[in-house]
Amino acid sequence: MISRSMNKSGLLKISTISLALILMVNSPSLAASGLSNARATAMAGAQISLAKGYYSPSFNPANLGISDFQMRGMQVFGAGVSFNNNSLSLDDYNRYTGAHLSEADKQDLLSKIPTEGLKVSADGEVSALGFGAGNIAISLSAVGAAEINMNRSVIELLLNGNTYGESVDMEGIYGDGYGLASLNLSYGHRLYKDFDRQLAVGATVRLLKGLVYEEIIEANGEAVTLATGFDGAGNIVTRTASGGTGFSVDLGATFQLNKNYTVGAAVYNFASAIRWNKETEEHHYQFAFDTLTAVNMDNDSLITTVDTVIAVNPFTTDLPSSIRVGLAKTHGTLLWAIDWEQGFKLAAGSSPTPRVSTGMEYRFLSFLPVRAGFGLGGKQGTTFAGGIGLNFAPVNLDVGVANYNAVVGSSGKGINFAITGGVHF
Repeated sequence: MISRSMNKSGLLKISTISLALILMVNSPSLAASGLSNARATAMAGAQISLAKGYYSPSFNPANLGISDFQMRGMQVFGAGVSFNNNSLSLDDYNRYTGAHLSEADKQDLLSKIPTEGLKVSADGEVSALGFGAGNIAISLSAVGAAEINMNRSVIELLLNGNTYGESVDMEGIYGDGYGLASLNLSYGHRLYKDFDRQLAVGATVRLLKGLVYEEIIEANGEAVTLATGFDGAGNIVTRTASGGTGFSVDLGATFQLNKNYTVGAAVYNFASAIRWNKETEEHHYQFAFDTLTAVNMDNDSLITTVDTVIAVNPFTTDLPSSIRVGLAKTHGTLLWAIDWEQGFKLAAGSSPTPRVSTGMEYRFLSFLPVRAGFGLGGKQGTTFAGGIGLNFAPVNLDVGVANYNAVVGSSGKGINFAITGGVHF
């Protein structure tokens, strides 16, 4: 039977396994469109009815068709990164790594991991040279996402062992990731105007250059506890590519109710396709282990592996779709926005769990906007956000930070940071 004491080596092994699975989905840390917008980050993402000018395409291209939302200028740079998981905080990691775990510690760790497993995701976006003039915007960006889910029973086995003859399988392990470069062309067209009331529609077409793609298409295996330790074997198959081309299309609509209030709606990735045709491969990773315990798991001779690479035909994937609707107060010293978003599938950069975001911006001084936001649901979970801007015409600089599942500090389960700079003409 497996030893029920977990030393430093055992916990580090769990960390190593987690990191290895994440690296298997070897997308760079890039994410969904809009993550590099620091104003949006500081307002927990609530922007669909508030974004103006060259910032509009990331949230709602139809805003370009509303006269009050048009802005002549250029985004010089923007960068945003996000990392989060559904179980452990930085405090948890610092507390338990390298420590001898008591039974209470093990139960505390396991209680934090939901039945569906330990889910880890990394997202980001880098954008540059975004131009906006009237109802047209053009920008360049690099985007991507990576997500991995680990089986809870595997982690429980490493921590606690299990009873003689009991088996554990790899069901529930999945992961995918991608990295893309994108040329984004956006247009907004006004359909109706009556004094301050305006209705517009818009679209963003993205011409995509695939940089990297990987997904786990098969993961199976089993471990069984014997008197001398535990034996097991398994197989993981991933599909990869290092280049491709494609497109995606976002659609939006914006209705300005009056000078102060606007509602908007958008469908992201309404249509998309990426044909991966460079170095398309399947990687078959087979492993087996014999009489493995928490004490000897550093002995590589007990683990055998076979890694086979097979060239495959080019293949096509799409990007996950989602919809968002929102209401915003767009004029005055105090601005606010409320957004609701719904994804349609679980994938890197997407979640089928609905999300509600709220944000506010207060300009006590015209050049120093202060922002705060709060969100619930989606892949991020509970989000507390804040940030600040410096607007000295014609230059503006914005910084935003969001913490997941905690107001501030290392008790959160992830963080999102963004910085954006631009010039208004």
